[in-house]
Amino acid sequence: MKTLDCKGLNCPKPVLQTKAYLDEHTGEVFSVVVDNEASRENVLRFGRSQGCTVSVQTIADDSFEITIQPGETPSAKGSFRAEDYDCAIPVESNLVYIISSDSMGRGSEELGWGLLQTYVGTIEQVDPLPSHIILYNGGVKLAATDNKGLEALQNLEKKGVEIWSCGTCLEFFHLEEDRKVGSITNMYDIMNTMATAGKVVSPY
Repeated sequence: MKTLDCKGLNCPKPVLQTKAYLDEHTGEVFSVVVDNEASRENVLRFGRSQGCTVSVQTIADDSFEITIQPGETPSAKGSFRAEDYDCAIPVESNLVYIISSDSMGRGSEELGWGLLQTYVGTIEQVDPLPSHIILYNGGVKLAATDNKGLEALQNLEKKGVEIWSCGTCLEFFHLEEDRKVGSITNMYDIMNTMATAGKVVSPY
């Protein structure tokens, strides 16, 4: 398996090298090695946007090896703009927000839903921005219903924040076709991202 050594390269260069290899070697599984978290997240995000299956592991010297398996369906590939993979998020932050309910606090569920939307709207005003916002259980409703927090999530995504919704949770609430922001993820990626995060924040 071919390994691209992208250590020491700043964004978006690791993504550009990944794209070039992916374009030239259709269907071939390969790996990319990077030495900072911003590049890791950008390569992962690019791979998913192109319909690939991606996984990551930490290797020697605090570097990361990302394995990329191209998808079988060409139509799954998304558009590409190099500027979308600039390092807008500080490398040292690697901050992850976890939202696992559709209500913030205890007492009134209606009040809790309103507070949660305000909470999400405030994230983009706080420095540093997170690398990810992960939604699961009732939290996926923020990404798949009309609410005051949805626009904030869409704005955060434009700034480079990954918005992930648990696929099993969307299915449970019958919201698979209603997702309006971000991408669908699984428990492996959720656990891996939480385990490698510099800091995890939750409103609960």
